Amino acid sequence: MSPSSEQSRTLLSPEMCEYSLAERESLLGLAHDSIQAWLEDRELDLTPPSPHLAQPRGAFTTLHLYGKLRGCIGYVFPTDSLYKTVADTARAAAFDDPRFEPVTFAEVLELKVEISVLSALQPIMPAEVEVGRYGLIVTYGGRRGLLLPQVPIEWGWDRDTFLAQTCLKAGLPADAWQHGAELQGFTAEVFGED
Repeated sequence: MSPSSEQSRTLLSPEMCEYSLAERESLLGLAHDSIQAWLEDRELDLTPPSPHLAQPRGAFTTLHLYGKLRGCIGYVFPTDSLYKTVADTARAAAFDDPRFEPVTFAEVLELKVEISVLSALQPIMPAEVEVGRYGLIVTYGGRRGLLLPQVPIEWGWDRDTFLAQTCLKAGLPADAWQHGAELQGFTAEVFGED
């Protein structure tokens, strides 16, 4: 399945985008192909089509079905080329997200894909957190929680709620960000299908 008939969307203005429309469509198509290949038990060529897509990057692939979350898996740290990372995370979001049953043949054609390509992590102070600009990682005592930059926008959260919810995602008290938890921020180029 190719998303070429779908409109790509991004949270960044076009002049801020690192990835061209063609690269975004290639990655969205790859995500669909990876899921389909897994269902059909066939190999997928994961040779990046360009040096840019061969660069190591952290990324998340989020799947939606009829407007609802259907799976989300990603790598914060670069482990492989962006091209391979998108293929791996799409497959994992479809079949390995413990919150959901595996995607079925009946669902695969209705899935909408969203990809978040992450920047490097940087330490961040609570006052520096800008809702919609940064994703967050909260770490404390061996626990870690992550929320992507688009999450607080989708839920209408302010900065303090975003910080609290990231702590809760880590299994920490909501106010751990005020009591010694380490905060790291990152930006993401987010694009997907309507």
